[in-house]
Amino acid sequence: MARNDEQLPDVSGGRSESDQRAAPRFTLLIRAAKLVVDGTREFLCIIRDVSTMGVKVRLFTPLPDNCSSIVVELSNGDCYPVEVMWHEGEYTGLRFIEAVDLEGLLDESSGAFPKRQIRLRVQQDAMLHSGGQAVSVTFRDISQRGASIACDKWLLMNELVRVEAQGLPTIYAKVRWRNHPHYGLLFEQTFQLDELARIAAPLQRDASVEAPNANKPRG
Repeated sequence: MARNDEQLPDVSGGRSESDQRAAPRFTLLIRAAKLVVDGTREFLCIIRDVSTMGVKVRLFTPLPDNCSSIVVELSNGDCYPVEVMWHEGEYTGLRFIEAVDLEGLLDESSGAFPKRQIRLRVQQDAMLHSGGQAVSVTFRDISQRGASIACDKWLLMNELVRVEAQGLPTIYAKVRWRNHPHYGLLFEQTFQLDELARIAAPLQRDASVEAPNANKPRG
């Protein structure tokens, strides 16, 4: 991990200059994470700088106003409560509310789900085309490579399906796992991170849904 010789943007919340200098500073290049707002709405971000005091993140869409709580969640499932200290363009400084293990935070191989892609909980109705039929389904979560859906129709493993939903491009995917009525889809074409962030943000208005089964594998 490259050492950053420049002073991190202030996320200290009033800590002394000597305390800030004592905190280790690192540069993280394009490490995806998500911000969980008020326990329900989830927004993609990229962690750029991190220290024992806080992180600087790049946002793709503005955060909602009047947030009561924000948690940084990494791809491996580790969560860190934070508070907003500053905004500057697409960057935001966040201060850790609790003490953090910096080595553990930097180690992507640790946690409950090492090296798993970031998944965003969403609730979006869609139409799925399978075997000459069109049936209603509901997205439960989505990532760059796949999604979890609820579908009353029994789908076959490795079946190629087409999914159409308002606000989303037409998606072609294969069924990767099933636990009827829940299914995991692997997209034929992956989303770019910024594309997924902007697509998923409007879907967060109604995102207070049951958390997906994290034990099911998916891309």
